[in-house]
Amino acid sequence: MSDKLRNYLGIAVIISILVLASSAWSYTRSYSKSIEPSSFRSFSVSGEGKVITVPDVAEFTFSVVTEGETDIAGLQDENTGKVNQAIAFVKSSGVDDKDIKTQSYNLTPRYQRYSCPRAAVEAEPCPPPEIVGYTITQTILVKVRDFTVIGNILAGVVQSGANTVSQLNFTIDDPDQFQSEARAEAIAKANEKAKSIAKAAGFRLGRLLSISESGRTPPPVFFREAALGVGGAVTPDIEPGSQEVVVNVTMSYEIE
Repeated sequence: MSDKLRNYLGIAVIISILVLASSAWSYTRSYSKSIEPSSFRSFSVSGEGKVITVPDVAEFTFSVVTEGETDIAGLQDENTGKVNQAIAFVKSSGVDDKDIKTQSYNLTPRYQRYSCPRAAVEAEPCPPPEIVGYTITQTILVKVRDFTVIGNILAGVVQSGANTVSQLNFTIDDPDQFQSEARAEAIAKANEKAKSIAKAAGFRLGRLLSISESGRTPPPVFFREAALGVGGAVTPDIEPGSQEVVVNVTMSYEIE
């Protein structure tokens, strides 16, 4: 074999070794990054997205409380009759069946308890508590989507047989849509902030390593019973106002 051929072979072997070494180093670097993202330089940015919306559902509950003696069947008939009458009024006011739900039904015994002097207890055991009657409480949850009839419904269910009406609150029926809008805004803001930081600091923005989200949905807006005109007072116009849906994101990027 000539010296010239040996030189060519030697050069080829050296090039092959360098290519293999480079490939191995690149693979090792990529693999280490995939399993240990904290082993290289990174930074995090945050962004907030906010959507202002108007509540589209008003919710309230009304209850019918019926007390009586030990005739449970008679109490149930009385209680159910009043509840059905109140529900019929709610439906006649334009509320759909799907927006009326029985939230709870409770049958509670009432006891006669005896107070016996200590001397009498020592002479003869004190009688145990005795059931003298029952109380039935049935609670109905109502969703109202037409805010112009809320006041009339609240007053009408009481006139139809309900004993109590709970606090009225305004909510967003499907907050997912607004959360998605707020999330998109938050991500866009965080991404722009990351690009700005990379440009100002003089490095290249690498791949997105992680993203986390937090947020808050608006609490229900409550109105007290006294302000609703329940029990005969004049019912004012009800205004739901507006609520904020906020999403915060934190995004980590690789520094190249």
